[in-house]
Amino acid sequence: MIKKIKASKSEKIILIFILFLGTFSFSSFFLIKDKCIFVKNYDPKKINFKNPNNIAILNAECGNVIIELNPDISPNGVKRFKTLITAKSYDNVAFHRVIKDKLVQAGDLEFGKKGNINYGKIGTGKSGLGTIKSEVDEKFKYTRGSVGLARSLKYDTEDSQFFIILQDEPLYEGEYTPIGKVIYGIEVLEKIKYQNKSEYVLRPDFINSIRMLVN
Repeated sequence: MIKKIKASKSEKIILIFILFLGTFSFSSFFLIKDKCIFVKNYDPKKINFKNPNNIAILNAECGNVIIELNPDISPNGVKRFKTLITAKSYDNVAFHRVIKDKLVQAGDLEFGKKGNINYGKIGTGKSGLGTIKSEVDEKFKYTRGSVGLARSLKYDTEDSQFFIILQDEPLYEGEYTPIGKVIYGIEVLEKIKYQNKSEYVLRPDFINSIRMLVN
C-alpha cells in the first residue's frame, strides 16, 4: 500500500510561487511579443471630420495615425506632402530617426526604403522633386502631435522628410515648417522602435502607407 505524503507548508508556498512565476513569464512573453496589444487602432471611416480633404492616415505596425493638415499655415509644405502621399512615395519607408518620448522622423525616400536601406546615408536622401522654401510660423504651437517638415541646418531645404513630436517642443516654434497635427493615434508612434544610445535606428520600423482620406 502506497502511503500518501502531505506537502509541507513551505513546499506548498514554493509550488505556488513556481506556478505564479511560470504564468507571469508566459504572459510576459506574449505581451512583449505583441507590443501593440493595448494600442487602439482608429478607423477613419467611423470618424466625422470637419475638413476631410485635409486628413491623412499614416498606417504603421500598431495601427493608424490620423493627421489633420494645415494648408492655411504652410500651403507649399502641405502641397509637397500631399503630392508624395498621392504618389505612394512614403510606403515602406523607415522611421529612421527616433528619440524615445520625444519625436519620430521618416520620409527618406532615397535611402530609407525597406529592403534597400543605406545606413551610411540615411537621413540625407531626397525625393527628386527639389527642395521648397521654409514656411515657419511664429504663432503655430509645437505641442505634442505636431507634424513638421525636416530640413538641414539651413532654411529653404525642406523636401520629403517629416517629423512628429511626442512632447511639447516650444523651441521648434518659428524654426520648422508645420504641416499638421496628429488628432488620433499618437500612441501608435510611441511604439515605434528606438535605440537607447543613438537617434538613428538599426533595423527600424516602417511606414506601411500614408493615404489621404479623400482622394
